[in-house]
Amino acid sequence: MDRNPENQNLQPLRRSIRIHRWLTNDVYAAIALALATVAALLWANIGSSYETFWHSHFGFILGSLDFELTLHEWVDEGIMAIFFFMVGLDVRRDLTLGELRSKRRAVLPVAAALGGLIVPAALFLIIEGGSEGAAAWGAVISTDTAFAVGMLAVVAPRNAPRLRVFLLALAVIDDIAALTVIAIFYTTDLNLIALGLATLGLIGVWLLERANVWRVGPYLVLALYTWGCFFASGVHATLAGVLIALLMPVYPPRRDDLQTASHVFDLFHQAPQPDMAKRAREALTFSVPMNQRLSSAIAPYVNYLVVPLFALANAGVTLSGDALATAFTSRLTWGLIAGLVVGKAIGITLASMLVLKLSPGSRLPGLDAPRIAGVGALSGMGFTISLLVAGMALDDPAATDQARVGIIAASLLALGLSWTIFRLSKKFNPLPPPSDAHLARDVDPEADHIRGPVDAPATLVVYASMNYTYRRQTAIAVSQTRAALGDQLRVVLRHAPVDDAAVTGALALEAAGSQGKFWEMHDEMLGIRGPLDSDLVREAAERIGLDVGRFERRIEKQTDRERVDDDGLDLAGFETSEKPVIYLNGERVANAANSLTLTLGARKALAGV
Repeated sequence: MDRNPENQNLQPLRRSIRIHRWLTNDVYAAIALALATVAALLWANIGSSYETFWHSHFGFILGSLDFELTLHEWVDEGIMAIFFFMVGLDVRRDLTLGELRSKRRAVLPVAAALGGLIVPAALFLIIEGGSEGAAAWGAVISTDTAFAVGMLAVVAPRNAPRLRVFLLALAVIDDIAALTVIAIFYTTDLNLIALGLATLGLIGVWLLERANVWRVGPYLVLALYTWGCFFASGVHATLAGVLIALLMPVYPPRRDDLQTASHVFDLFHQAPQPDMAKRAREALTFSVPMNQRLSSAIAPYVNYLVVPLFALANAGVTLSGDALATAFTSRLTWGLIAGLVVGKAIGITLASMLVLKLSPGSRLPGLDAPRIAGVGALSGMGFTISLLVAGMALDDPAATDQARVGIIAASLLALGLSWTIFRLSKKFNPLPPPSDAHLARDVDPEADHIRGPVDAPATLVVYASMNYTYRRQTAIAVSQTRAALGDQLRVVLRHAPVDDAAVTGALALEAAGSQGKFWEMHDEMLGIRGPLDSDLVREAAERIGLDVGRFERRIEKQTDRERVDDDGLDLAGFETSEKPVIYLNGERVANAANSLTLTLGARKALAGV
């Protein structure tokens, strides 16, 4: 038993962190969804209670508006609005802060997603022809992010961390396309008055955001009003969740908000009274933007309640011999299987390969043809949105059951195909093991920060944070090596974001680089003592004549966070510490990185050229 009072006091916090990590684990969320699907299949094949329960009516009448729906409809149009709300939060955040913010980095996932939309839909329509089932073409264009990301952690190689980033960006674009398709092609009996009232609700949410309202209550009231208007308008009510989420404020935490929270907490620490505790909680809550706060809060409910409940209500299909025989002789079933399994894999892989061929700069470690093909196959797990679209597109219960069989079978086949591709690629075209002996990514003169002649015969690539070790030791060694070798050496500095201070330093360097003073800022920061913070880097920016307002706004928006994190991915899986990682002509410098060893190593390399 731990008798340390400090450790005992931290136990509840540690327990809370462990529980939150468990609840937001991709694999566990996928397992919960799979269990709900199995439960639905078992329930649907035991008596008739499944259909009876989900077709029970529940609701109320408000004036001329009838909100009496079956439990199945409440799940599809009501509870699933929460799922689509989280999808909207993810989309907004990825467009503002994530992978899709950079046009250069977005090219590959955007092209892959387009291939994964066009080819599956075309293949489905070719097989289905002009029959009534052709209306379900929208069911083959989406990827179930929960299933796909969860299973990627199981079947993908461990030494390709960029696969997850690629799949998430791809899934976000898939979601955007699927939501657009639902809004345009699966809306009937449009009520323009109700739609206009829904628009007023969205304007109200936007005004709350502009007024910097940070409490959830007012947003929740307008969200319920807007959902009701969308439901009455004939547009699928889940779209209300998406549109409201897209209006939620998203930005990196602001320094002023964090300082205010810290000040209020200090006041509480000086006089721990209930009213000041309330103010401290409010200040901490306010310091986290609404998008990130809501996304973190509702993720466990979506993962373990909303999506499994949807699967329980929609995946139940009779699996008798006759029913299966009918389903697997149906063009609808095979069209969905072909679109999701074959179309997704081919469309995503071919589009990605085309981008990598035309734009070699898009090629990153771990994102090669075999691994992208594995992700493409895994994207065939359409499931959640596929079931939703099939339910909207098909009126015939028999056709709906055939579609369900096709979608469930496609998800299983897509998982099996992805596993096979990853296994075969590991055997016949394996990725190099995670080793820090060789430089993971070649120097890119257009993207990297280079000091010295761009075409110098010797290259030092330094992965470092602007910590004490780098500023007082490594930077001096590199500077002296440059002085000894002159124009024969070029130095490339990449970021190693090991902690918050390292991220602050990296963002400051990139912000200065946007004004053409990366290396000036670098040299100025070498003279700073102690850990970096926003005040110290602002003072450094003033000393070198930067536009400080522009400099601080770029840091606050974390415009360059993607660049910083991308450098860090190069070191994923390595045994690293706070010491810089240095490569000389692509080979890691394993011994003491002082100016003597670096200079001798560079001259030896030059002699062999």
